[in-house]
Amino acid sequence: MCVCQTMEVGKYGKNATRSGGRGVLLEPFIHQVGGHSSMMRYDDHTVCKPLITREQRFYESLPPEMKEFTPEYKGVVSVCFEGDSDGYINLVAYPYVENEAVEQDDMPERDQPRRKHSRRSLHRSSSGTEHKEEKPGLASDGSESIQETRSPRVDLHIHSDVPFQMLDGNSGLSSEKISYNPWSLRCHKQQLSRMRSESKDRKLYKFLLLENVVHHFMLPCVLDLKMGTRQHGDDASEEKAARQMKKCEQSTSATLGVRVCGMQVYQLNTGHYLCRNKYYGRGLSIEGFRNALYQYLHNGIELRKDLFEPILAKLRSLKAVLERQASYRFYSSSLLIIYDGKDSRAGMFVERRPEMRLKRVESSLPESLQDGGGTEPGSSAQPKVDVRMIDFAHSTFKGFRDDPTVHDGPDVGYVFGLESLINIMEQMREENQ
Repeated sequence: MCVCQTMEVGKYGKNATRSGGRGVLLEPFIHQVGGHSSMMRYDDHTVCKPLITREQRFYESLPPEMKEFTPEYKGVVSVCFEGDSDGYINLVAYPYVENEAVEQDDMPERDQPRRKHSRRSLHRSSSGTEHKEEKPGLASDGSESIQETRSPRVDLHIHSDVPFQMLDGNSGLSSEKISYNPWSLRCHKQQLSRMRSESKDRKLYKFLLLENVVHHFMLPCVLDLKMGTRQHGDDASEEKAARQMKKCEQSTSATLGVRVCGMQVYQLNTGHYLCRNKYYGRGLSIEGFRNALYQYLHNGIELRKDLFEPILAKLRSLKAVLERQASYRFYSSSLLIIYDGKDSRAGMFVERRPEMRLKRVESSLPESLQDGGGTEPGSSAQPKVDVRMIDFAHSTFKGFRDDPTVHDGPDVGYVFGLESLINIMEQMREENQ
């Protein structure tokens, strides 16, 4: 029996409260820019996601030198899935109790529900226009597919101080500005639909607790890159392997070993995040990938040239670490590159006028972010950046879980992607000195 049925009524829903009982109300992680599993906010320092046993075991067996480049693994929680009488869905996390919860990969892949969308409908549903605010929460609009209209309504309580704008497939701006990355809500609604449709009897699920790697950034600018020339795991069905190989062949995964899977970048001139999703990334040429990387490093006023060296240093260090990991394969893994939109030169810029006077641009920042957070303008300190590998549901290495396939040497596809990324950033740095 689900323990959240015994909880008192609170302002977060009829079956969940932050203060009552042992439960923690989960919220969509507003800075999720890619992936398909919903990332949930557990607390300021922690996020969680549906547990896949292979990924959990991989985190538990990481080589020490890789831990600098992965989120800290914090354990497992049991998550209760419950709807209230108003039609809104609550997810509440509780301390994990053995044998009470189920994990996502308990079901064979063929039995897991799949969504079928046309490319056009995915562009539409991932744009900002899908998520119209209602009161007291959010619900699907009439333009979605039948499956989407049946998806649960989500009542959000966590919002960013900074609005988001999704760039649509034609590179135009959505007129709607929302207070979370639109991809995060899309993944959240789909995750709830999957959980609800799997079985009417399931009440508790296992979720993995991981470090929130953007917590230390005031205005996190995030680039999610799908790494490697191959995305399917050794255990993939022939059908799934064929789908993944086709995606790679038709994108920069084949030519560069890396493709854009999602992005948000803070724009100083507007005070908004601009967002891209994975469907944009799949259609990019090599030159388009370069342009996307340039856009990620541009704050709406100038190219952040001060980011080149710290990001390149992290990428080179990661490459050296992975070249030493014989037999490791990181199929379908992503790489996050993160920097702060409010950093060393974020408070000032030189206005392009004859007098060349300094002009303050802090007025575009929310009031809560206008003081502190970042180095003083003119400081020689390098901006803070981070590079983290995520998503290990299809990773393997020699001796891991008695996997029948054993690979030799490092993951050359992943290393090739890092080399391409390093080369492009070095060229960009030289062109913009």
